[in-house]
Order: sequence, then C-alpha cells, then structure tokens
Amino acid sequence: MATKTAGKKKAFGGYSVNFNGATESLETVFGKKPISPAEMTKVLWAYVKKKKIGGKD
Repeated sequence: MATKTAGKKKAFGGYSVNFNGATESLETVFGKKPISPAEMTKVLWAYVKKKKIGGKD
C-alpha cells in the first residue's frame, strides 16, 4: 500500500501545467468550430508550449 507524503502531490509523469494568469477563453484557444478530442489535445499542447506554462517537476 502506498503511503501519503506531506505536501503537494507530484504530477503524473512528472509534468505540470500552470494555467494561473491565463486570460484566453476556450473559444480563443480552440476556435469556434467543433473539433475532435484528438485535435483538441494537439491544440491544447501547442498552447501550453507557446505560452511556456508547462514544465518538468
């Protein structure tokens, strides 16, 4: 059985994304047209890389 550690839990895979201070709406990020979940993931990761809001823990 795993034991709990004090403090913040490490992000799965050791990668964290911090959206604090992001002012864009979902429509601005994803566009107005419906997109597939796979395309949504690609767009989201492109946004994270563009804004440099992700990083290894």
